[in-house]
Amino acid sequence: MNCINNFKIVKDEISIFKKKINIIVVTKNQSLDKIIPIIDNGHNDFGENRVQEAIIKWNNYLKLNPEIKLHLIGKLQSNKAKDALRIFNYIHSLDSEKLATLLDKEESLSLKKIKYFIQVNIGNESHKNGVSPSNLNKFVNFCRNNTKLNIIGLMCLPPLKENPIIFFNKLKNLAAENQLNELSMGMSNDYLKAIQVGSTFIRVGSKIFN
Repeated sequence: MNCINNFKIVKDEISIFKKKINIIVVTKNQSLDKIIPIIDNGHNDFGENRVQEAIIKWNNYLKLNPEIKLHLIGKLQSNKAKDALRIFNYIHSLDSEKLATLLDKEESLSLKKIKYFIQVNIGNESHKNGVSPSNLNKFVNFCRNNTKLNIIGLMCLPPLKENPIIFFNKLKNLAAENQLNELSMGMSNDYLKAIQVGSTFIRVGSKIFN
């Protein structure tokens, strides 16, 4: 299948870096029929943009395949927090005190612990979600002092028409300032540049399912 060949190309490309890179295969709008061959190839990390689509697609499959790890990479609405916590293992889009407080409450009720990335609006773009770089330190401190959320790193979407390396470096520096080790950055068009800067999680969809 073409997606298997594309997936192997991505793996081969990142193998030259000689370090562990977590590939999140982005499966939004893809059916399980297309995804299962990649699972059969030994891959377990998949990304979805919407909570409801993820539940419909993955809920039954996960019951029989608990090794699969699902990553929410899209905006999380507060009213979907409980559902998101039930099905996802990672959330890459934590971006407000309200959401952090709500997720902390739901975790305490469900006894499930997942891993979080704080989404940073690295280019200060009005149409994008995320914590502004200038407010990041305050938000990280809020999460650490007022919640028990397991914050492992930062995530960003650099401006489309600018050099992504500038923004990847900025995110890397912000992570270092806040003693966060993981970086979720790099998509189908720029993941090699992101890895060069230090990304540990890349989110690749269209490069695989073209």
